[in-house]
Amino acid sequence: MVMKSFGKILLLVLTALPLFVLAQTKKERKGEFYFSWGYNKEWYTNSNVKISQPSLNNDYQLKGIKSNDNPGWDDGIFNKPISIPQYNYRIGYFFNKKKGLAFEINFDHTKHIITDGQQARVVGTLGGRQVDTSVNFSKSNGFYYYLNNGANFLLFNIVKRWNWAESKSGKFKLDFLGRAGIGPVIPHVENSLFGKPNEDGFQLGGWNIGVEAGLRSTFYKHVFLEFTNKVDYARYSNLKVYQGTAKQAFGTYELILTLGYTFPMGKHVATNN
Repeated sequence: MVMKSFGKILLLVLTALPLFVLAQTKKERKGEFYFSWGYNKEWYTNSNVKISQPSLNNDYQLKGIKSNDNPGWDDGIFNKPISIPQYNYRIGYFFNKKKGLAFEINFDHTKHIITDGQQARVVGTLGGRQVDTSVNFSKSNGFYYYLNNGANFLLFNIVKRWNWAESKSGKFKLDFLGRAGIGPVIPHVENSLFGKPNEDGFQLGGWNIGVEAGLRSTFYKHVFLEFTNKVDYARYSNLKVYQGTAKQAFGTYELILTLGYTFPMGKHVATNN
């Protein structure tokens, strides 16, 4: 009698076990796609600009040049198209949500302008003669040097996410993000040296590497606001000047604020609660 009762209990347990396991298992998307748009503010290191103009017998450097950005909000926030100020966009995919790993394409429309009115040291060869002198680097004196339609950093980033806090309802989440990447620079080059302007335009102009850290606040599981600090190093070469080319390298510190949207994507996979 005891053995018969035990057998019934065992059969009941074995029948209910798959239902219990199923109840504890749910399916969710394997990955997570996101995109965002925002704006930035930059500070640049001083730099040297090397000018080569063989047909003019010029081979010189502008030494210790100061530069500034151009945020583009002088006339107010809503008085111009959104792509005129210094903007950023990102497109990314978390291919491993459990480990918080993503791949991202990031474009920073940064503006780099050699500061007007400074005294610039010129060292090298001018017209076949050795020089070490200073010039008033100002538009009124025939000098300007703009990457104003963009110094334009394009980066292919690896992203790491750490979850810091989340509400019980899941409607708010705070994450810490780290990024590192490398990619080309695509500047718009416009300049004049000793009163001789170049033919301005976009070109593939070198490479850059960057690292970034910041916070992302996600609301209602989809909309997020992100604030990051970024350090970038860019090397430019073969930039167009009048009858020649220029080389330049500089570091950048950026503050970036973006608004974005994220949603699950990829195959459904089973997860245990």
